[in-house]
Amino acid sequence: MEQPRIRFLIPYFGKWPFWMPFFFQSCRYNPTVDWLFFTDCGVPPDCPPNVEIRASGYDEYCALVSARLGIDFAPSSPYKLCDLKPALGFIHADSLEGYDFWAFGDLDLVYGDLRRYFTAERLSRHDLLSTHFTRVSGHLCLLRNDRRMREAFMKVPGWRTALADPEHRAFDEKAFSKLFVKNKNWPELLRRLRRALSPTLGRCEFVEAFSTPYARIPWTDGSFDFPKQWVWREGRLRSDRDGERDFPYLHFLVWKGQPWAGMAPEQRVGPPDLAARACWSISARGFHPPQPEQG
Repeated sequence: MEQPRIRFLIPYFGKWPFWMPFFFQSCRYNPTVDWLFFTDCGVPPDCPPNVEIRASGYDEYCALVSARLGIDFAPSSPYKLCDLKPALGFIHADSLEGYDFWAFGDLDLVYGDLRRYFTAERLSRHDLLSTHFTRVSGHLCLLRNDRRMREAFMKVPGWRTALADPEHRAFDEKAFSKLFVKNKNWPELLRRLRRALSPTLGRCEFVEAFSTPYARIPWTDGSFDFPKQWVWREGRLRSDRDGERDFPYLHFLVWKGQPWAGMAPEQRVGPPDLAARACWSISARGFHPPQPEQG
């Protein structure tokens, strides 16, 4: 089966986070998936060929959003851009020609083998794929590149007001999720039955990919004993407590504040050439060559 084409759309303004060399290296090892950034951060050194950097100032980008959505979009903080995620396919429809799926996501993560998880067969059966069980996963979500999914966000009541509001409203994981996640407190069997009987809901996948340790979601074994070290090796991502299981990505939300924010740069990124190597580890200590964790 031919692999559907996928393109991530990510607007980001300010300064690249310190971990971006690792992020881009994980993109490089997904050569059949593309990324398009709208940013004022500049082109990173040795940018992977499947990553396009499209230069834009923040005010310029806000003006584009205003024109495309027909709203006054002028938030003071770029954090508000998170609310735009479900609308990015519509805003940038002209950049999706030839693609079967578009995706949105965050930067505080590294990718494993995305094609191993999002197989061609899996994509053929779904129009939206979330990596959380009970909501749209704002840090990574795939949507089919057709008019219905590019404009799905317009079905949210009051979407113009929500997106024009300068305050962040978690539009992706709250209001947008409600279009697809119904009766989330029902038992799993009943939820699956309801999805199967709905032409729209039946084409959406909500499966926990266990991408975000230390969240409120139990780990793979049902416990709250989370992995303490992850190893990325030539595009494959595994944890220290899940054996040979591959993960599509690691969302390291829990570490990017504390303890990482309190570390000196040289402490949290290991040797200068580490990101370019074929293997490295990620833990509360930052990015380092793989080694046994202490304690």
